[in-house]
Amino acid sequence: MNKTKIDWCTHTWNPVTGCLHGCQYCYANAVAQRFGLAFAPRIGDPGMRGASKYDSPEGMDTMLELKNPYISSGRIQPYPMAFLPTFHRYRLNELERATKPRTIFVCSMGELFGEWVPSSWIVGVLDAAKRAPQHRYLFLSKNPARYLELDSMALLPHDKNFWYGSSVTGEESVAAYAMSGADLNLFWSMEPLLGPVDMGASEGLPGWVIIGAETGTRKDKVVPARKWVEDIADFCAAKNIPVFYKANIRTHFPDLPPSEYPWENAE
Repeated sequence: MNKTKIDWCTHTWNPVTGCLHGCQYCYANAVAQRFGLAFAPRIGDPGMRGASKYDSPEGMDTMLELKNPYISSGRIQPYPMAFLPTFHRYRLNELERATKPRTIFVCSMGELFGEWVPSSWIVGVLDAAKRAPQHRYLFLSKNPARYLELDSMALLPHDKNFWYGSSVTGEESVAAYAMSGADLNLFWSMEPLLGPVDMGASEGLPGWVIIGAETGTRKDKVVPARKWVEDIADFCAAKNIPVFYKANIRTHFPDLPPSEYPWENAE
């Protein structure tokens, strides 16, 4: 678990890293490629003690489960498989050792709820979080249908310190992000905001919205329009949905109102 500069949480925790979505604007992929190893470790390598191999769907590259940290040149390598999905099982006990309450973004460096992720990985992560109820957990996925699938099997915790987020960039219909269950804490992360978002088109609404701009130096980097932000803000104000404006959106629009956290009024 690490302190973070992400402004809507205090810490990140990455028991699962890597993703197969292939988003061009993904900061996590760039970080993992930068700090990953120059070679792909194989089962049997000295640093792969207790590692297990999983086959990805559609013949994609192999995923790994690591029971111990991968050590190379005397140092723990956080992304030994770069951005290929990896379960760092040895990280599951980190939460219980931190007694001071924290707001934790879970799997900031990967997609925990991707279709390719074994359910056993997800359950392992959720169970570890339940064993440390002193913290608040924020999950974020581009595949919220997996939330519903897990909930239908009674595997998704409904604890009030669990928040389930959907990534909504404006490129897709928000109707795909409707989720049932009034006792679930839901939020939408509109980062990067790549186009207008018609929140009224969704059958279900979140309890919190985060708005942010695209970062990095991508050639086709999108600069958000003021109207996109104002339309979202006006809709949320009418529905009493708190909005958090990331620092990177304020660089474009410094006069945005103060950010809000949903739990500040609930606690």
